[in-house]
Amino acid sequence: MARQQSKGFLLRLDPHTMELVERWAAQEFRSVNGQIQWIIAEALRRHGWLPRNAAHHDSAPTENIENPDEDTQ
Repeated sequence: MARQQSKGFLLRLDPHTMELVERWAAQEFRSVNGQIQWIIAEALRRHGWLPRNAAHHDSAPTENIENPDEDTQ
């Protein structure tokens, strides 16, 4: 299966936050980039923007992307 192309962007973090992310990534055996991708994917799942069973690189939106909290019928 071919992997989707990633889109890069600049992210600025204060030194303390960056240190915490680096330590967390090391504990999880991930790169800092991989850890940030995981954090974002988890937040998207938690707020209903990604299905619970979606792989971390799967960015397919849920049915109701305009308002994920709204009930669908």
